Amino acid sequence: MGTVIMHSVVSVDGFIADEKGEVGPLHDWYFGGDVPLVVGGEGEFDHSGASTGFKVSRASADYVRSMWESIGTIVMGRTLFDQVNGWEGRPPAGDHVVVVSHRPKPPGWHPEASCHFADSVPGAIDTARELAGERVVAVNAGDAGAQALAAGLVDEVAMDVVPVVFGSGRRYFGGIDGQHLLEDPHVVIQGEGVLHLRFKVRR
Repeated sequence: MGTVIMHSVVSVDGFIADEKGEVGPLHDWYFGGDVPLVVGGEGEFDHSGASTGFKVSRASADYVRSMWESIGTIVMGRTLFDQVNGWEGRPPAGDHVVVVSHRPKPPGWHPEASCHFADSVPGAIDTARELAGERVVAVNAGDAGAQALAAGLVDEVAMDVVPVVFGSGRRYFGGIDGQHLLEDPHVVIQGEGVLHLRFKVRR
């Protein structure tokens, strides 16, 4: 089975969005460089949301490309799914998406998409692993990621740390209880406006 990585862009004080779910300056680094991050081809869904595509620093481009290429399945919560409408069935990385939700897939929603719904985080991880094979399962941070970490289902924690303090909002680790030890970071990459970090979860 592939590695399960909890991942998100995050503020220095540990938030992935503000109280309204807005990311504010957290994604500015996606547009602050001169190296294009090409996702899909002509006519594909514009994941940048700006009709300009992503342009990042060389250090970030090399890291993000290798990360995205390694992903087989993305696990996300229902809130994010609804916010982005499941990226119209075309995720930014990987071939499959698993949504943690007690509500079913919207009727008629992109039947061509490999998008699956699970009513629990463990069930979502199991499905995602089967779909990903030897590739990475990327779990979005927040409540779903925190539940996966608390259940011992996460192998690594990946953070793209942006130099901003939110003060409040939606936490990277959701409402997780208890202490969870991580190894020293095995990836530390300084981009422009972002610091890429990856930690293995201590067993």
